[in-house]
Amino acid sequence: MPQLKPEEAAVRALRAADRSRAELDARLERQGFGGEERQQALDKLERLGYVDDERTAALRAERLAERGYGDAYIRADLEQRGLAADVALAGIEAEAERVRRFADKGPAWLARRGFALDG
Repeated sequence: MPQLKPEEAAVRALRAADRSRAELDARLERQGFGGEERQQALDKLERLGYVDDERTAALRAERLAERGYGDAYIRADLEQRGLAADVALAGIEAEAERVRRFADKGPAWLARRGFALDG
């Protein structure tokens, strides 16, 4: 079976989930693609709209917020994926509102999920 081109390998990975450019680059590197061919492939996929770190960060932040995670957890998750967190966090429901929405879960649950609890 012929080896996939880097674009094909990246698109295959994107079928399963939205991924950051950094995640795709690391995946392509593990698959043995060289730096220049990885960058060219990722640039092409960015131009075509397949790779969009802002969109990926916003969607990921929104999903985590809906599942009951606080800003600290969301920030750490996004940064671990190579995504900028500030704009994504600014675009979701305020953490104080989420604390109220999930208050019945208790302070320990909230703390484990990355909420900043005062007092």
